[in-house]
Amino acid sequence: MDSLSALNAFVQAAEARSFTAAGRQLGVSSSAIGKAIARLEARLGVRLFHRSTRTIALTPEGATFLERCRRIFSEVEAAEQELAQTQGAPCGRLRVSLPIVGMLMMPALGSFMRTYPQIELELDFTDRLVNVIDEGLDVVIRAGEVHDSRLMSRTLGSFALKLVAAPAYLAQHGTPRQPADLAQHACLQHRYATSGKLERWPLCDGEKDIDIDLPTTAVANTIEPLIHLAEQGLGIACLPDFAIRRQLADGTLCTVLDQHTRHAGTFRLLWPSSRYLSPKLRVFVDFMAQNLFAA
Repeated sequence: MDSLSALNAFVQAAEARSFTAAGRQLGVSSSAIGKAIARLEARLGVRLFHRSTRTIALTPEGATFLERCRRIFSEVEAAEQELAQTQGAPCGRLRVSLPIVGMLMMPALGSFMRTYPQIELELDFTDRLVNVIDEGLDVVIRAGEVHDSRLMSRTLGSFALKLVAAPAYLAQHGTPRQPADLAQHACLQHRYATSGKLERWPLCDGEKDIDIDLPTTAVANTIEPLIHLAEQGLGIACLPDFAIRRQLADGTLCTVLDQHTRHAGTFRLLWPSSRYLSPKLRVFVDFMAQNLFAA
């Protein structure tokens, strides 16, 4: 138990980057945290932190040890949850990272919260490439392929990018018939918040992908404003079909250049590989897989 207490002090200090903050979390003094970590370092024979008068920072060995410690506490929590699930509903905090477009996933997340009120969701919206394990996340939702053998994954559903505009815009400015026609239209573009690059529109000519220098009538780093601007008849936007399902169904927006666009993407849930899946994570994975892309 003393060893677990020392490991817990180390994890809290590493995540808070402060002995004082770690002490507040654990209800002990900062000096007690410092002494516990010093004893841990002596036992391990390595330095876990670089210390200065104002800050602490993990050494390379400390960063590696932190990952291991997080796994240990994840296994402890999973074991506790497995025993507790026969006594009640899944509970506890669940840290979830979602892409910025994740705001459009809020109906499913809201339904999950109503179904499992004892689970506390901590939602982080970002398009940056997060390190699920190093950042202590429970699960992330991302588009694309999985290249980390330390992670488990489950497919949520597929989507496609579509070029869309309001009928009023097309009535006033005409409907583009070829990709080159877009050069004469108002284009509402998405810029990746992390890289600063404009998202490529998936234009093609038969089997050949093509790139066109498109006007930047408006640029946004999240797609909700682009949906609104397109609905207002202010231009053509390139948007994921699941985000504009309602607008396409009621005719607020319609697609253009369908024969000249080609795109397929997949959203996945990713979580640290573990022998045991905690009940709160298990129900989240199952619920989102069943409900996020439900018609």
